[in-house]
Amino acid sequence: MNDRKSMARGMAEAYMDGAVSIPYALLRTYRALKLSDTEAMLLFHLMAFRQLEQNDFPTIEQLQERLGCSPSLVGQTLQKLMKSGIVSIDEVFDAGTGVQSEKYNLSGLFHEIGSLLTAGELPLRSGEDAERRESPAASRPAAARSPNNLFALFEQEFGRPLTPTEYEIMNGWLDQDQYAEELIRFALKESVFAGKLHFRYIDRILLEWSRNRVTNVEEARMHAQKFRAGR
Repeated sequence: MNDRKSMARGMAEAYMDGAVSIPYALLRTYRALKLSDTEAMLLFHLMAFRQLEQNDFPTIEQLQERLGCSPSLVGQTLQKLMKSGIVSIDEVFDAGTGVQSEKYNLSGLFHEIGSLLTAGELPLRSGEDAERRESPAASRPAAARSPNNLFALFEQEFGRPLTPTEYEIMNGWLDQDQYAEELIRFALKESVFAGKLHFRYIDRILLEWSRNRVTNVEEARMHAQKFRAGR
């Protein structure tokens, strides 16, 4: 009962203070991941703190206030999530100010969601198996059509949920630009390698490959090598 009251309070605050992007896949899979309501709600609040308040490392007291439970329960819940690899803590050093800080990293969560979905243990949408039997080319979102869950991979690399705008960009790459999924994956890898992990950089990579008639990963790799050699 207390868990339900806490969830209702948290949802009400989110609606009043602004929208929080919660991956639909998380809502669909948190039970399959054996997460309790309290654990799921704590994850939702970590996302809310990051997205709405630019706070990557809320205190136990701040989380306790939002969840409406004791500090010891918040601490125990965090420890359990960290032990299972769902949540980790990164140390961040700002070279400009010399300040070292910490932040919660949720990439483990998205990795677990992606693994669960791509293994076929749980469909992205209720009734999706029936949809597949009735119409393999049904108008499901690109995330559901992707056999290896491209969207989950991006969320894993970015360490956060994708925004609705970013979902639209990725759908545009797949449906309008007709970029091969393997090229999008390789473009993501190139952006990580270059230390420029943002959508505009990835979009420029894909556009450059399209202009140079690059159609597969091997051609993209050769193009990237030529580019680096010419700099």
